Amino acid sequence: MIQMTSVSQVFDGRGGSVEALRDINLQVAAGEFVAIVGRSGCGKSTLLRQVAGLLRPSNGEVTVDGTAVGKPRRDVAMVFQRPALLPWRSVLDNVLLPVELLGKRKSAYRARALELLELVGLEGFQRRAPHELSGGMQQRVALCRSLLTEPRVMLMDEPFSALDALTREELSVQLQRIHMEHSATIMFVTHSIDEAVLLADRVVVLTPRPGRIQKILDVGIPRPRTLGRTAHFEDVARISAELHELLFTEHADLETSTPARKG
Repeated sequence: MIQMTSVSQVFDGRGGSVEALRDINLQVAAGEFVAIVGRSGCGKSTLLRQVAGLLRPSNGEVTVDGTAVGKPRRDVAMVFQRPALLPWRSVLDNVLLPVELLGKRKSAYRARALELLELVGLEGFQRRAPHELSGGMQQRVALCRSLLTEPRVMLMDEPFSALDALTREELSVQLQRIHMEHSATIMFVTHSIDEAVLLADRVVVLTPRPGRIQKILDVGIPRPRTLGRTAHFEDVARISAELHELLFTEHADLETSTPARKG
């Protein structure tokens, strides 16, 4: 579904050039959930913007369903860190916003919007204003909005990072269920190792800038997953530990390129 071939990204500015990504080669299958993790500044969000068609790579090519990405596509939805709801619109009207922008009839999607709100636990809140909702509830509305037109690809840029730990875990469980029911292809950027292990089929670990693929871990744990003590607790702990080692140890290239000090 998604193919990134020899993709690099360089930003030119007054202070010189900054290489954000270098030689990314990644394939994401239809219906797969892939998490992207790495240190701050390693190019995770840049990678998503390339797939979304919001940023043209300096080198290489990104394709979705075999077609080169040159601009945003209607079958690709993006969920950002902040829900960005329109404060003067009700919850339901915020969810229906994409069909209005596409010039479609709201009435044809009303039942679907209400179904999605029920799916994320917001049944009965459709007439509320965004300011009447908690941060976690607002992010659920944004998730419903992205799912309304049944996109084939969902790009999620740290959508739960501004929430408290319990709300993040609750939304992670709900996102698992949504993914299992709707089978969209998802690329999910996160700083949270727990989120990556809970959600992903594979976890892509990027090196510090310039971001390169350091390793891809197969999670392979049956869903639904939790961080509690289940039959798969040891597998969750093992993969989490491996990700910790990858992220909190200096990259091997840096170690081998640094001359040893003489004692």
